[in-house]
Amino acid sequence: MTADLPIIRLRPKSKPQAIRHGFPWVFADELVTDRRTRAIPPGSFALLEDAERRPLGLVTVNPESKIIARMMDPDPQARITRDWIAARLVRALALRERLFDRPFYRLVHAEADGLPGTIIDRFGDAAVIQPNAAWAERMIGDIAAALGDVTGVSTVILNGQGRARTLEGLDERTEILSGTLDGPIEVPMNGAIYLADLAQGQKTGLFYDQRPNHAFAQRLAQGQRVLDVFSHVGGFGLAALAAGAAHATCVDGSAAALALAQGGARAMGAESRLATRRGDAFEQMEALAGEGAQFDLVICDPPAFAPSKPALEAGLRAYERVARLAAPLVAPGGYLGLCSCSHAADLGAFRNASARGIGRGGRRMQLIHTGQAGPDHPTLPQLAETGYLKALFFRLDG
Repeated sequence: MTADLPIIRLRPKSKPQAIRHGFPWVFADELVTDRRTRAIPPGSFALLEDAERRPLGLVTVNPESKIIARMMDPDPQARITRDWIAARLVRALALRERLFDRPFYRLVHAEADGLPGTIIDRFGDAAVIQPNAAWAERMIGDIAAALGDVTGVSTVILNGQGRARTLEGLDERTEILSGTLDGPIEVPMNGAIYLADLAQGQKTGLFYDQRPNHAFAQRLAQGQRVLDVFSHVGGFGLAALAAGAAHATCVDGSAAALALAQGGARAMGAESRLATRRGDAFEQMEALAGEGAQFDLVICDPPAFAPSKPALEAGLRAYERVARLAAPLVAPGGYLGLCSCSHAADLGAFRNASARGIGRGGRRMQLIHTGQAGPDHPTLPQLAETGYLKALFFRLDG
């Protein structure tokens, strides 16, 4: 029964067809936001109706967010309980177990896996939850319990950091919800070993989304000199070493991340083939050019320079600058990989910015491969934000 739930309604000029066809969000300017709607506590549930009072489904509401409602279930009779959450987790787990033979992957990719605003990454017997929507913050106990029931993980960490939580009006916090954490966890991926700091690391501690792009880079890396810029814990660099690269240099601004990269190389028996440089990535690329350094494979995987539409123009200029500075560091006939995790910069815009930068870096190019996030980061076709990652690989001449 849903008689106890509040009812919220679309404005007359809003188009309910998008909701009916799978778009999961309602923006504040699309909803009748009277006093009663504004009084709904963030993270509560409500029934969504179109302007003609026809039901559209069960939503979670946050009057403090521009995304005022997120679709939870198109069935208006649904109730969001621990069992409901567990059913979504069972479905998500079935896909990952089909894809991977070891339990290291993104288990839940928010709306694309039917758990709006919720990220869960699995690290063997541990998992990290990012509750980036108010409902997930309110029901974190049920999510953690269902996660343990479905997967059997014994350690669950809440990582409540980042821009998405700020936009939801949520405070930043990190907490171990169950189990213990004795230090970084070894994560096997593409033959490499990464060290993931689940408590203090960036995001959930590791970026699983780049797995297929690491694998492509490995095809170019055997016996080569590799430069991994914005390396974090050694994503592309360690993958290259696992594929037989002669040497890899990782550049990042975080000493802690570079220490984890070194630890991963040590665990792989490849410590002697890894060098690290700490500092601003742009400054480090300029310094390497001044030293006359060149590499057979250069990969740049920066943070999101265009996290929103207002930041798009400046973000594209930053991506162009990355390409311009990286291109001269590639030996003739070598390869350049450029990545963007900015959903506001679509593939065409990012590709054009990258090509401009390479050209302004004095190089000619062939685009040989375009990559995206791995299948444990499924996309919801109706929601462009779920298909955020782009990876471009070029062969450079001249």
